[in-house]
Amino acid sequence: MPEIPSYIATLVKQSTARATERKVWSIGLNTTWLPFFTATNLQGATFLPAEALGCPMRLVIGKDGVVKMNTNGTPKVAVCKELKAAVRSVEDNFIAGLHQYVSDVKDVNPEGYAELVKHCEELGKPIADKENDLAMKAVAEYALHAGEVAAANTEKELVPA
Repeated sequence: MPEIPSYIATLVKQSTARATERKVWSIGLNTTWLPFFTATNLQGATFLPAEALGCPMRLVIGKDGVVKMNTNGTPKVAVCKELKAAVRSVEDNFIAGLHQYVSDVKDVNPEGYAELVKHCEELGKPIADKENDLAMKAVAEYALHAGEVAAANTEKELVPA
């Protein structure tokens, strides 16, 4: 059996460590957003302050001027408002583009779109019905169990000390 190169072994080795990169809109801040907005600034498409790109994470400070703390005693940090607003703009534009695409397709082929929606709903109905039945059964079982626990706790309270 041929020897596996170390760089390949490292790529496929399972890691228990979770990625710690800060995400904004589920996308990495350092690996995606900062390079993207640096490039858009360079091309003149955006005008984010250099300070926002250079120091995107900021302490969260309350109106009283005191740094807010997490329950574990560490200071709270958040993505600066300029970057958050820029990401929000990308998100809004992306969603608007998706909506526009749907509208364009419906304009070109309204019958086909309606037919496909109806077909998908028909095929999904048995799954939705089955899962609804399972959910109702689970809720009933949970309520029954909760009632038994409540009754058991009430019985304990009725026993004189």
